[in-house]
Amino acid sequence: MDKRIFNGKRLKNARLFRGLTLTELANRTDISKQSLSLYENEKNIPEHERVFTLASSLNFPYEFFFQKDVRETVTEVTYFRSLASATKMDRISQSVKLEYVAKVYEILLEFIDYPPLNLPEVSFDCSDDEFDEKSLEDAQEKIESIAKQVREYWGVGDAPINNLQLLLEKNGIIITGFNTFEDKIDAFSQRTSIDNEDRFFIAVALGKRPEGRIRFDMAHELGHILLHPWSESLDLITKEEFKAREKQANMFASALLLPKESFSNDVQAYPTDLNYYQYLKKKWHVSIQAMIYRSNQLGIITDNQFQYLMRQVSKKGWRKKEPGDTPYSLNENIFQGAIDLLVEENILSPTKILQVFKKNGITLHYKDIEELLHLREGTLFVEERRPQILQLRHSTDLDSGSN
Repeated sequence: MDKRIFNGKRLKNARLFRGLTLTELANRTDISKQSLSLYENEKNIPEHERVFTLASSLNFPYEFFFQKDVRETVTEVTYFRSLASATKMDRISQSVKLEYVAKVYEILLEFIDYPPLNLPEVSFDCSDDEFDEKSLEDAQEKIESIAKQVREYWGVGDAPINNLQLLLEKNGIIITGFNTFEDKIDAFSQRTSIDNEDRFFIAVALGKRPEGRIRFDMAHELGHILLHPWSESLDLITKEEFKAREKQANMFASALLLPKESFSNDVQAYPTDLNYYQYLKKKWHVSIQAMIYRSNQLGIITDNQFQYLMRQVSKKGWRKKEPGDTPYSLNENIFQGAIDLLVEENILSPTKILQVFKKNGITLHYKDIEELLHLREGTLFVEERRPQILQLRHSTDLDSGSN
């Protein structure tokens, strides 16, 4: 029988999961920052009462802090959109959460045959200098070609992509969504090695964000997956290099969602008419502003026309909310499908699923797991059954009692 030993690494993991600094956790618990640091670095073991205090403050199950880490998820780098507006703690917290998503994915691999990763082999080696016009032109040309290659490889032709989430999931990219980014992070992507094979995970911020923005975010992250290195820390590149990569991912998203030939044919009829862009938005499921940007990028409208249209967008108050915008909700994702399949086929009940997760080191409250995997509310809810202390009397006893 394994001896229960406090796992300091798990305390740090839980703290980062909740996006707290040592100082913030110290203020919440009245446990000194120095003591917390000693616990996290396993230089000291907290008393029983303090573990309860930490578990309560962090809203983690008590037993979480005594488990060994059964699965070590290897994550090399995480690409974040809206990096400038997010603090380092924001990024770390979301990265830790996505690592849990990867661990759950790996556990479910024992039961579920997921679609394999199916990406075309692309070659992209352009300068990260955003001020080098020649490099930008070269990058644009290559990105147009790569976006077209992806569409051909996945068999979607030049038509609008009606369900980008499903298209990505069919080709082995895992999608989930979180609701609490507070406009700091639009989306992020992560590569994880599982059984010596690469898997890519994309998380998008939901809340009040409209369909066009969410779809662009997913396409943007696919751009990072295909175009950029995944073996170097983003802390080691300059802000200018990061901005260039963001611009390249935006170029890719535009080229993928609004293919050059078919979109050009559509927009050329009335390229400076904002009412016409509203009509096109219903067809292409992309924001008006993104289509105006794409029209300029393709040379369909001049720089002056682009600036005029964007001024009109601002004047109409469309910068933050365009006509036709409605909050977007991800479709039921591959995790919901996996859980439903296990339950419907009587392979595992919700209780057994949580037990399997716990056995593999994922001891979280079911609501946290539902949020991480973007499951329907109540998917993993297990109603606690009260022990039966009453029983019916035997019929003979009932008969004798009636005499």
